[in-house]
Amino acid sequence: MTRSTSTGLLLTIILFFSACQQATSTPEQVVGTPIPSPTATLTPTAHPPTETPTPSPIPPTVEPTLSPTPTEVPITELIFTGSIVPARCVQAAIDERGNADYIYESMKAVIERAHIAIGTLNAALSDHPPPTGCVQTFVLVGGSENADALARAGFDVMSVATNHIKNCGLLDCGDRTFFDTLANLRRVGIEPVGAGENLAAALQPVIITANGIRFGFVSLGEIEATAFAGETTPGIAELTNTHLQTAIENVREAADVVIVLPHWGSDYSFTPNYRQLDFADVAVEAGADLVVGNHAHVIQGMKEIDGVPVFFGLGSFVFDQTWSLETQQGIVLRIIFEGTQFQNYELIPVHIEKDGYVHIPEAEEAASILNRFRTISNQIP
Repeated sequence: MTRSTSTGLLLTIILFFSACQQATSTPEQVVGTPIPSPTATLTPTAHPPTETPTPSPIPPTVEPTLSPTPTEVPITELIFTGSIVPARCVQAAIDERGNADYIYESMKAVIERAHIAIGTLNAALSDHPPPTGCVQTFVLVGGSENADALARAGFDVMSVATNHIKNCGLLDCGDRTFFDTLANLRRVGIEPVGAGENLAAALQPVIITANGIRFGFVSLGEIEATAFAGETTPGIAELTNTHLQTAIENVREAADVVIVLPHWGSDYSFTPNYRQLDFADVAVEAGADLVVGNHAHVIQGMKEIDGVPVFFGLGSFVFDQTWSLETQQGIVLRIIFEGTQFQNYELIPVHIEKDGYVHIPEAEEAASILNRFRTISNQIP
């Protein structure tokens, strides 16, 4: 990627809205600058008829020259979501309905159309502990059926370097829910990244090839020390400068595009803190081509560092936090690569209901979400 210092935020946003009132409706609203397809209109020119010339024979020593067909540069679309927490009131609603697919019905078309869809799972997925029910608790565990619903919705990669992946609520649970989460995701074909049986495994990348381009993902988290992996103990990759550099080195030679998925920042803070800004600088200097972070459960905006887009937080995508409008709003991020080069991005505003159902809001709310994203981005140093 050609990088040049950017002193301002290149953010061109175009908003198309359509009604998305029903759970079964297909969302059509996408915000951003679309990539125009080159077109040309040829106008035929009339010529008077002429005598048909007699063709001259081609000398046997002359061979026709064939011009090579131009190679088209592939366009690859990636979709990123905010935090996914199918626990507490969301899991209670799933249990009542008997399936979890309703959560993604409105957004499935958006997720499925991407070549690679990436989420951030901020909960454990295990059937081992009993459900908490719709109560206020910091124990965030969803049933294994949530992995199946995520796969049917179209997800390919899940960042799991998050602070609730070891939640259980039982004194004798140990690392049971942690390993259940990884196993349930892999069972349905979703690649977890950012966690493993030890630190070395947690720092390993996931590489997905699309259109012949190898996209490499690494994920690290800084929030919950009890979730960190050790040299011989399971957990998530701790987000430190050294670990971040190591993770990027692990993927740099094996991938054409390096994407970093940090779990960072302060809960409910719209402004990225100094640690996020420092980590972003380290990631770009180490060779990241794109950084997409999460954790705060509110939108945190973006900036460019040496030409590399850094999205600090997309808010929530699935959660039961209805005590403020801001925690019910998020962004789905659509990224376009042309070959190995970042080309463009689009923002899709979403609204999250208490039972987990996520959908594109009506025009007025969608515009306010995008305005907040723009305002926050302009204030990031």
